[in-house]
Amino acid sequence: MDFQLKDKTALITGSTAGIGYAIAKTLATEGVHVYLNGRTTERVNEAVKKLKEETGSTNIKGVAADFSKPEEVENLIAAIPEIDILINNVGIFEPKHFDEIADEDWLQFFEVNVMSGIRLSRAYLKKMLDKNWGRIIFISSESAINIPEEMIHYGMTKTAQLAVSRGLAELTKHTNVTVNSVLPGPTLSEGVGSFIEGLAAKQNKSKDQVEDEFFKEMRPSSILQRFISPQEIANMVCYIASPLAAGTNGSAIRVDGGVVKSII
Repeated sequence: MDFQLKDKTALITGSTAGIGYAIAKTLATEGVHVYLNGRTTERVNEAVKKLKEETGSTNIKGVAADFSKPEEVENLIAAIPEIDILINNVGIFEPKHFDEIADEDWLQFFEVNVMSGIRLSRAYLKKMLDKNWGRIIFISSESAINIPEEMIHYGMTKTAQLAVSRGLAELTKHTNVTVNSVLPGPTLSEGVGSFIEGLAAKQNKSKDQVEDEFFKEMRPSSILQRFISPQEIANMVCYIASPLAAGTNGSAIRVDGGVVKSII
């Protein structure tokens, strides 16, 4: 399928690994000019080099920015003044009992997971509206709906993203700009993979055993009963970013493996 994305320009935050990297790779193979992002220049340069090798595309650049630091976000915006597609993917997570989540933790999660997308959308949405084409996609989570008891602060930020996304979509009426959210289910990203490996070593079990127990005990409503691959998320994001998805706006699209039981 031709996604009609050739020569569009996209910024994918938090894209040196995991879901973000898979999205960047998928867009690059569709002929999109891609900007990768990570916290350090070294990591960004490594990802740019890898992505060029894997896709054969030379239209790949990178900008480092730590989204917990507003001044670095401003530097990123200055370095990339205009884009067609914004993928607000950057995010942090950490299992932590509610009683142990300090005020600083709540604020840090909100700063990185929510304010990152707000600041970038504020910078790019008007320019998209002026040229009457653009895509903003927030990578939220099924945790926005099924708030995980072990990560309430994380779930809060994912729900907030849905509110921001829907509100921004209201500003795009009668234009060719869309704003949507994609809600991945439990995904085998780099961070999750390390977490599972750590649990397996700690419990003297195989990774498959830990994964099986995770879905039976923590996500029993999952229909897939396995982790989703980053590429499976990227496939949906690529479609939503394309002109083919012009009829989808203000939506929260689930790629959750059936974790959320509601049909709407």
